[in-house]
Order: sequence, then C-alpha cells, then structure tokens
Amino acid sequence: MQSTYSHTLHQLPQVQEQRNDGMPLDLDWVMAVQANTSAIERRAKTLPGRRSVKKDYQAAWLCKAISLIDLTTLSGDDSEGRVRRLCAKARQPVRTDILDQLGMTGLTTGAVCVYHDMVETAVTALDGSGIPVAAVSTGFPAGLSPFHLRIAEIGESVKAGAAEIDIVISRRHVLTGNWQALYDEMKAMREACGDAHVKAILATGELGTLRNVARASLVCMMAGADFIKTSTGKEPVNATLPVTLTMIRAIRDYQDRTGIKVGYKPAGGISKAKDALVYLSMMKDELGDRWLQPDLFRFGASSLLGDIERQLEHHVTGAYSASWRHAIG
Repeated sequence: MQSTYSHTLHQLPQVQEQRNDGMPLDLDWVMAVQANTSAIERRAKTLPGRRSVKKDYQAAWLCKAISLIDLTTLSGDDSEGRVRRLCAKARQPVRTDILDQLGMTGLTTGAVCVYHDMVETAVTALDGSGIPVAAVSTGFPAGLSPFHLRIAEIGESVKAGAAEIDIVISRRHVLTGNWQALYDEMKAMREACGDAHVKAILATGELGTLRNVARASLVCMMAGADFIKTSTGKEPVNATLPVTLTMIRAIRDYQDRTGIKVGYKPAGGISKAKDALVYLSMMKDELGDRWLQPDLFRFGASSLLGDIERQLEHHVTGAYSASWRHAIG
C-alpha cells in the first residue's frame, strides 16, 4: 500500500510556483468570456462515471484527498476547545491503527480554516506541525461590511498569524457587470494580505449564471488571487460540478495566457469520499497532476474527513464503522 500511495500521488512539487501578482484588467478578454451552460452541464453529468479506482488505489486517492482538506469550523458557537480539537484532528486525521495498516506516515490535512477570533488559538495548537491557518475575512459570509473594515480585518488576521486569507467578493459587482469595481476591490484585498495567500470566494450560488462565474473568476485572477473558491458554505447552493468545470477552465485559460498557476478550492456540500474522488479526477483530467498538491487545490470541508476515515477503515478491516466513531470536534 505504501508504495502504491507514494508512486501514485504523494510526490511533492520540487519547485515553488511563482505567486500570482496579477495583471492589468483586460476588459476585452473578460467580455469575450462565454459559458455554454448546456454543454457544461452535460459534461458534468458524465464525470462521476468516467473514473473508477478500487482497492489500494482508492485508498491512495483518499489519503491524497485528506492532505488537500482545509479542515473547517465556522459556527457561531465555536470555542477555543473546539478549535483545539479540530487542530488535533488536522495533525492526526486518521486513527493510528488504520494508518499503520496502510503503511502511511506524516499524513495531515492541508490547513485549518477558522474565524478571525480563533486564529491565535489555531496557530498555537498547530505550532510545529507545518499546517497553515486560514482565516475567513472581509465580512464573511455576506461581505457587506464597510470596505475599510474589511481591509482592516484582513490585516488583523495576518497579524494574528493566518498564513491564508479567504475573502468574499461583493456579489453586486458581478451581478451589475461592474468588473472594474470587482478588480479594484480584489486588488486592494490582495495587497492587504501581504505575504499571506488570498483565496477569493465567489459565492457562485448567488452569481446567477455560469458566464458570470467564469468572468468573475478571471477578474479575480487578474487582480492577484492566489486561489479562487466556489462558496462560503452558507449559500443555498455551494460547490457543484458545473461550477467547478467553469472555474477550473478559467484557471487553465489564465495559465495559458500568463504562465501563472492559480489554485482552486471547492467548498460547501462536499461531504462524501466518493465526491472527493470525482473532484480529484476532474482536476487531474482538466489541469493535470500539478493541481493535485495542496498549494494548488483544497477542499473546504468539515464532515468530509469523517467519511474518508470510514472508507479507509473499511479498506483495511472489511467493515464499516459508525460515523460517531470518527469524531472531528
């Protein structure tokens, strides 16, 4: 099993990718972007059946998925104790006996994602692990607080130790076609992040059309987004396969034009191991193996890890355990 995992998915990138510094807003390019919704939806329907991995290879892919999870808690009743338990789970995402049978060592999640108030707690709990803390910011989830306060919130989270900032865009700029305003907003937020990487949350379930999703993706990348992310997880519709296909093809187009690789993060509604496998295969097919590493792909999830752990236990024991035996927090 260990050799299968190492050979298939566990090689880390040997070079540090150039960060996306953005480019001037190219409105001709933005307005030329279209999205054939019916074709995208037809393609998306075929994706779950296009790839099937079994046995050791499936376990390898699921271990890879764990390494790409932004383990998240974004609840009004979050406490320091809950965040510390979440961080302990990020450090040891799967029970030791299961990992021993898989021949796995050193497996952690990609990051821990929390509200600003919990950043210092998470940073302390993860000290020495190499796991970054991501903070949701800019008036999450609606993004409707005064602009100067949204910028200040980014600075406070960076000061507290957040290495990644998940910002929310103003959806009204997309819905009204004010691409200059969206670009200026994103650029200011990128500058406020400093050395911290910024993930631009598009809240795709509120953007109306796939064409809007494609154009918003492109504008955020032009303004310097290191990642583009589907959702806050609080919208009625969050990550979907058609939205993902639209966004990652925008990423591919941006790389073709600029040579810069931008990351992708689907968030909200991805709770089953089988869903994670579909997303991984889609990333591999559309963008290539390089996007199967945590610096270019993350899952925003809270319950996904528990289901993956159940599948891995089934792989080594032949039996499914109750979900409550794989508590996260």
